[in-house]
Amino acid sequence: MNAVRSRAVSPAGSAAERARIAGSIAAASGTAEIDVQGETIRATHLDRVYWPALAQEQVPAVTKRDFLRYLLAVAPLMLPHAIDRPLTLFRWPEGVGTRRVRQKHWEIPLPSFVERVEVFSDSKGRPDPYILCNNLATLLWLGHMGTLEFHVWHSRVRPGPDTPVASIDFTSSSAALQASILSYPDYILFDIDPYLYSGSEAPGKDPELNAPAFTRAKEVALQLRELLATLSLDSRVKTSGKTGLHVVVPICRTLPYDGVRDVARFVGEHLAQAHRALITTEWTVGKRRGKVFLDTNMNVRAKSMPLPYSPRGLAGAPVSMPLRWEDLPRAYPTDFRLSGLLARPMPRSDPWTGLGRHKQNLETRLTRRPAR
Repeated sequence: MNAVRSRAVSPAGSAAERARIAGSIAAASGTAEIDVQGETIRATHLDRVYWPALAQEQVPAVTKRDFLRYLLAVAPLMLPHAIDRPLTLFRWPEGVGTRRVRQKHWEIPLPSFVERVEVFSDSKGRPDPYILCNNLATLLWLGHMGTLEFHVWHSRVRPGPDTPVASIDFTSSSAALQASILSYPDYILFDIDPYLYSGSEAPGKDPELNAPAFTRAKEVALQLRELLATLSLDSRVKTSGKTGLHVVVPICRTLPYDGVRDVARFVGEHLAQAHRALITTEWTVGKRRGKVFLDTNMNVRAKSMPLPYSPRGLAGAPVSMPLRWEDLPRAYPTDFRLSGLLARPMPRSDPWTGLGRHKQNLETRLTRRPAR
């Protein structure tokens, strides 16, 4: 299938269509025939619990029915961040707490509405198929299949005016893939991960979510924003859905991953040097203890980031939530759980709206002379 085909309809469909689908899911017993954008999805086991209740925190269970309703509500905000990006998916077909499946390539026949792209694999010497979540039908089908976490590449399959690279040859060889648009990311990712422990973790486990640690993560995010601003680089922030934060810088696709990673590493190391007591870029886990790990190593082709508005496969169904910078000081990850978001009106606007229209040219920014 041609991954860069033109689109005749809005990816998320109309509000009326989504309301109709939500109504049919709510009225169904255990199975629903979902008619979406001219396609039919047969969703079964609608009352299967995907996320068990957290009684001690008064968080209700989330069923497949609830999850599909959430995906319908959030689709206009979520899909623009997924369009044309190869996916890495994490599936719990029987629900969180059961077997997890990390899914990049599907061996089963896929529905006709699911767009795919073939990408050359160095280890296999041949292309592998990746799914693209380019429409509402695909989003709902993936939810039905137990995909509880959506992770996306940092690059897209479609060329555009922000890049001189036109090649969409992702399949013929490693060299061709390296020269293609998939090797040119359209944002820099900074992963902020606090290694400050609550004291109740089991030996050898990563830090669990705790308020003092997340407060320090927010301090680092704000310091990073300030440093990026000195380089005339605008940035956006979201919760990771776990214990930390993601800061992204939207960029024109003029540099390959190696160049973008070098820029990210330079910025990260500069910030760590300026705040040695708080920030570390150490890759060795033992050396991170008591500090906030600023990870720039994810700026690599085939690495991925949790999609904005994607839930995580953790107890309580936390969501990776985009934020306005001015809302960050008051934010806490448990403020953004799937059940809570379903219980209140979905935000009308996305703090990351227009991310693709506000790209910045790294080469221009980094070679600009300071004003006298």
